[in-house]
Amino acid sequence: MGLDAKSAIENGKTALGIEFGSTRIKAVLTDDMHKVLAIGTHDWENQLVDNIWTYRLECIWEGLQNCYQNLAKSVETQYGIKLKTLGAIGFSGMMHGYMAFDKSGEILVPFRTWRNTMTQEASRILTELLDYHIPQRWSIAHLYQAVLNHEEHVHNIDYLTTLAGYIHWKLSGERVLGVGEASGMFPIDIHTKNYNQQMIAQFDALISEKQYPWKLADILPKVLAAGDKAGTLTQAGAKLLDVTGTLEAGIPLCPPEGDAGTGMVATNSVAQRTGNISAGTSVFAMAVLERELSKSYEELDLVTTPDGNLVAMVHCNNGTSDLNAWVHLFKEFQEAMGNKVDIDALYSTLYQKALEGDADCGGLLAYGYYSGEHMTGFAEGRPLFVRTPDANFTLANFMRVHLFTALGAVKIGMDILFEQENVLLDELLAHGGLFKTKGVGQRIVAAALNVPVSVMNTAGEGGAWGIAVLANYMIKRDCGESLSDYLSHKVFASEQSMRIEPNATDAAGFARFIERYKRGLAIERAAVDNMTEGI
Repeated sequence: MGLDAKSAIENGKTALGIEFGSTRIKAVLTDDMHKVLAIGTHDWENQLVDNIWTYRLECIWEGLQNCYQNLAKSVETQYGIKLKTLGAIGFSGMMHGYMAFDKSGEILVPFRTWRNTMTQEASRILTELLDYHIPQRWSIAHLYQAVLNHEEHVHNIDYLTTLAGYIHWKLSGERVLGVGEASGMFPIDIHTKNYNQQMIAQFDALISEKQYPWKLADILPKVLAAGDKAGTLTQAGAKLLDVTGTLEAGIPLCPPEGDAGTGMVATNSVAQRTGNISAGTSVFAMAVLERELSKSYEELDLVTTPDGNLVAMVHCNNGTSDLNAWVHLFKEFQEAMGNKVDIDALYSTLYQKALEGDADCGGLLAYGYYSGEHMTGFAEGRPLFVRTPDANFTLANFMRVHLFTALGAVKIGMDILFEQENVLLDELLAHGGLFKTKGVGQRIVAAALNVPVSVMNTAGEGGAWGIAVLANYMIKRDCGESLSDYLSHKVFASEQSMRIEPNATDAAGFARFIERYKRGLAIERAAVDNMTEGI
């Protein structure tokens, strides 16, 4: 690959994707066949300042510049050349949040990230007004909460955007967002691929008595779809990105996107009737819909793919944390017995053991609620394991129930789609820690959701790779070529995957388990009410 890669870099036959994650900024350089050539990273952490979760602007730029420099050094080390030009660039980041700027381009209040939960009142009022679920983390909820709180800065807003939109703006001069990212700021009309104009008017009417000098449409970024041109890297932008001054200006930029959209791209799940599920510390599932839902549901977030298809998202706070705690307890036991433990082998052994258990876990019940779980109405949680005296208490059933319960809350959310909205899915693409042991996590998810589940043999480089693919799509797609076709025929055509169909016995067993799970929520409630820290 060396000489070909070197030639691609020298001639700008490349794409650069940079994603701002919660704990890491990652840059991925790919060739025009979407193969990874080099990687750069920068670790960072959000800060709690005046009870607001934030990242300081200085940290944002320091992180971006350091991440890029690490990538450039990797290129020079591997290929013996300096990174001077690129075919295209894309930026993505944590969705939602609140970055408000005045006419001079100065930020008015510290960046409020998606993690903040001080917008409960705004979320409730807007959801009722628009008849559309507006989660607390959405940008419009943050804006309206600032209105309700009579914050002085609101009067001076000239531009409101997200982290990815901010970076793109400063490097290109363009106030734009990809439609997937924009859908986490304000509801999107899937027919126009733009903000819902009726809802824009409703919001303007809601705040009209405040007599602000702006209308909502004036301060929001312009919405673009995947493949649209979103500006070029300016001279000032090139110097901001590459402090050495080596990188040339004029490189085209694709629309900035959110981490949900880049995750869909990275798992080839942007087509209707496809979806993806990520199961690890938290669990979320996304389904690309064929039509709008009949009504609003508090349990479901509605966003879009990077090309504007409607997506229902079920996000659950709790996943495998308690399962991991039990595995580490088994590790501690083994070490107390004087045995050296390979943690990966231990996980694999215990996960495989779960497949030997009774289909419904033998009457066992568990809740891995380390924190609250909005899907089931809990503001806080207590990890819990409970059984009847006559339950079939075996190691296999114990592991099986902890795998099952990691999917309990997401099952409740997805059943709204399947049973109340008659949504059909042809396949779920799975990723995350639950799927490291080959075949086990897939089989459990297939049983829980009664949908075929596939895991790709190669996972790419996540969201940073996903936004690099979108950058390549912008400059390489054929006329009229959809994002779905581009991914299927040009990105994932040779990708190997393992697909598991739902097993009827497993599915029936999970159905019995989830009824036990729902009835047992009263036990979890009692634990929350009666077991406090220190007792």
